[in-house]
Amino acid sequence: MLISAEQIGVTYRSGKGPVLAVRDVSLEVAAGEIVAVYGPSGSGKTSLLMALGGLLCPDAGRVMFKDEDVYRLSSSDRAAFRNEHIGFVFQQFHLIPYLTVLENIMVPALAAGSSAPADPGDLIARFNLQHRAGHLPSELSTGERQRVALARSLFNSPDIILADEPTGSLDEENGRIVIEHLKAMAGEGRAVLVVTHDARLRAHASRRFYLVEGRLTEQE
Repeated sequence: MLISAEQIGVTYRSGKGPVLAVRDVSLEVAAGEIVAVYGPSGSGKTSLLMALGGLLCPDAGRVMFKDEDVYRLSSSDRAAFRNEHIGFVFQQFHLIPYLTVLENIMVPALAAGSSAPADPGDLIARFNLQHRAGHLPSELSTGERQRVALARSLFNSPDIILADEPTGSLDEENGRIVIEHLKAMAGEGRAVLVVTHDARLRAHASRRFYLVEGRLTEQE
């Protein structure tokens, strides 16, 4: 397996006491497959995604990338790990408002201070954004912003794509386009994990898991 959660737990502290967002979850994602996680709002889906992506240290268990324990890395090494191996697609896109489409796609390399491993022009063409390369996010449609987020996630040629509701705010046609791109990413040998309410996207998953009250169950 490329990445796995091994009996991880995530707990948040609040004024009313601890909240168990993820409870004893084990999950593996292999290269070349799409794994979908779904469940009601507040069930722990985004917390699980963040833990797998090296952004949220679990209170219990461990997250493994190949044979390496992600959270045994130092914070700087973990940031380098994320930048090299993980491509994030956030629910709210998280595009930088004062950067153009081209600059937003190149953010992973800018953040790392490294040379570009991919040609941004190729990604702009792949996601049909040629006519928007010099535009700001505020000038884009919702579907275009999502395509920019997908292109950015591929810029450093990551092994794993973690996508949080990638089709949640899209109409049917743009949703179909994004699903085809995610399938292509898996076809290139990347591990793709999506958190989604979208039955259309779940239909294309290799495996599906239901998460409720922090507990994960694989679905037939």
